[in-house]
Amino acid sequence: MRIKYQRGTVYVRGTRPQMWYGRFMLYQRDCNGKEVTKQHNVPICPKAGVPKTRAMQMLEEIILKETSVPGRPAALGPDDSVTFAWFSRERYVPMRLGRWSPAYRHTNRYAIEHYLISRFGHVPLRDLNTFEIQVYLNLLAEKYSESVVHQAFTNVRAILRLARKQKYLVEDPAEDVVLPLTMPAEKPVMSRDQILALLGAVEDLHDLFLLYVGIFCGPRASEVFGLQWKSWTGESLVPYGTAYDGALYPGRLKTKASKAPIPVPEPVRPVLDAWKRLTSDASPEALIFPTFGRRKRKGEVVPRSSRNFLESRIRPIARRLGIPDRLVTFQVMRRTMGTDLQHHGTLKDAQGALRHASITTTGNVYMQPIDESVLRAVNSRAHAVLAGWMPAVEKLGRTGRRPKAATEGVVSEEPFPTFPKLKEGGLLN
Repeated sequence: MRIKYQRGTVYVRGTRPQMWYGRFMLYQRDCNGKEVTKQHNVPICPKAGVPKTRAMQMLEEIILKETSVPGRPAALGPDDSVTFAWFSRERYVPMRLGRWSPAYRHTNRYAIEHYLISRFGHVPLRDLNTFEIQVYLNLLAEKYSESVVHQAFTNVRAILRLARKQKYLVEDPAEDVVLPLTMPAEKPVMSRDQILALLGAVEDLHDLFLLYVGIFCGPRASEVFGLQWKSWTGESLVPYGTAYDGALYPGRLKTKASKAPIPVPEPVRPVLDAWKRLTSDASPEALIFPTFGRRKRKGEVVPRSSRNFLESRIRPIARRLGIPDRLVTFQVMRRTMGTDLQHHGTLKDAQGALRHASITTTGNVYMQPIDESVLRAVNSRAHAVLAGWMPAVEKLGRTGRRPKAATEGVVSEEPFPTFPKLKEGGLLN
């Protein structure tokens, strides 16, 4: 909205008593953002004893109070066609979308639609008030965990703050809203017995290695499926990008700290070597965990989807073992690793292994060495979990679907690494 300066006009009205009134212009926007002008009349004070110059000064104070800018025209809220749903979908999301990762776009748009637009979507922006918003958040807190309530709290404040900045609102009704107390979020972890049972029941080397990386290296799901063979340095995996919904996003990571190398414990390395020998394409740019595309990408080698992989390959095995689906996620694997590392290293070691501290830059991240104490911590934890147990990787092959481009006509002639003899059930003598 362009800035116009005005002093307004004062006039006398009434008989007993006579009153000074002021007239000035108010501006509002319709749903298309078009500026609409309306004349506004306000009572100022009784005329008796008040000269016109004083009445003009009082009118200017009224204009200043409503606009916070001397002489600037007062701005009304939008008309009834500018609803919370319209502003969220047509203004807020398009303006913020460029800063959201592909995964966050999906989850945050769902959260806005499901938790906010479903409740306030039909309400005109100018009719929203602090009381309604706070009561709704309080009700959410009675039903949902902290993560859901906090996301709704953050989104509604961000949406209405932008509406205020864009002059669709005179005041921000969410400015004084507070985050209510919530139910504690469940943060489950896997036990050692569950980890060993799940690893021992997997018959595919690809699946086994993927679980090894998830359980003992602790990357995010988007990071593990974006790994390429050039990521492997001999003692760590350097993430060069992320994958989401079967698409690779080179160079895109969650934070600067996420660019740090992922420590690979010593017990994981033989399984990595075994998978590298078996896979048909171990070139630097090739994906470590590939699958084949469908529809428009038919025949192409693409990253696996974490959701599809867990649901089709791992959870059926876990269900037979009595392991709940809620434990079979990469987030739980990552949390389990962080929890266990408290017993094998310091808190700083755990933060370094999970790459939560912002200690790297693009210029030196790929040459950054793994801190010895961090490596000792992840090694200690991996040895403690796997004590007395070793996978029979020499007996495993590829039992799942394979990318056509990555498997046709290629046979690995290199021998598998030698492992100790296994007794029935996978336990060592």
